[in-house]
Amino acid sequence: MAQSQLIEDVGGTARKVAPGVTAGGVAATLRLEGGAALAASVLGYQALGGNWWVFAVLFLVPDLSMLGYLLNRRAGAFFYNLGHSYLSPAALALAGCLTDTPSLYPIALIWTAHIGFDRLLGYGLKYSAGFGVTHLGLSGKAA
Repeated sequence: MAQSQLIEDVGGTARKVAPGVTAGGVAATLRLEGGAALAASVLGYQALGGNWWVFAVLFLVPDLSMLGYLLNRRAGAFFYNLGHSYLSPAALALAGCLTDTPSLYPIALIWTAHIGFDRLLGYGLKYSAGFGVTHLGLSGKAA
């Protein structure tokens, strides 16, 4: 993590926040956006008539991207972020559209629901400084 830190006024209290990490109302807003993405994805999945057993089985698949941490922190952050950025399921849905493969839409919605759920819980995109150093704040041992 970068050595320099900035001071942010959170709820009338000054506190140090690592560069690139959100706090206070901004972090809360990003978490609520995750909840909105989760809800919209579940409603979209329902509207498509998706099978809920498939949803349950595939919901945690994006967490397999954490296996990158077995290589090193940099690879771990890269693969985790690849599996937990909204860009990846958006690309899958776009591929479904461009190739006339609508069966990819429910998978993209499950993936988006997973990301939204993680964001709602405060799990953000990772920095290579460590698993607990995320764009939503510090967690675990990093906190």
